Amino acid sequence: MARVTVEDCVQKIPNRFELVLFAAQRARNLSRGEELTLDRDDDKNPVVALREIADETIPLERLEQDLIKSLSRAPEPEPADEEVLDLIPTDQNIFGLQDISGDEEAQALPSEGGEDFSPDDIEAAIEAELAGRRR
Repeated sequence: MARVTVEDCVQKIPNRFELVLFAAQRARNLSRGEELTLDRDDDKNPVVALREIADETIPLERLEQDLIKSLSRAPEPEPADEEVLDLIPTDQNIFGLQDISGDEEAQALPSEGGEDFSPDDIEAAIEAELAGRRR
């Protein structure tokens, strides 16, 4: 900042914090490709922005509007009814369980006819149940 000092700019914008915001916004605008109002003279964008402010070659009102626009955030959209239902805790979404009907459950488990099941039968039934839930 050899050619311009902050003191030159403070005469135009008395609040130093506001000056920093305006100069930073102008430097961002220059980085995006906005036209220069002064010769660059091998200066970087922040120095050019300060020189433009000191020489009053840019309208501060427009710069203020750019700053407000860049700092504002769009409101988040309201969730749809289905999304709200997804947020309600249930066994299904807490434990990752799937809703299956009673008929499907009866088919997945061995019959309860009083038969004694071997450990191999029980293990096969469990693996079949788990494989069905992974789909």
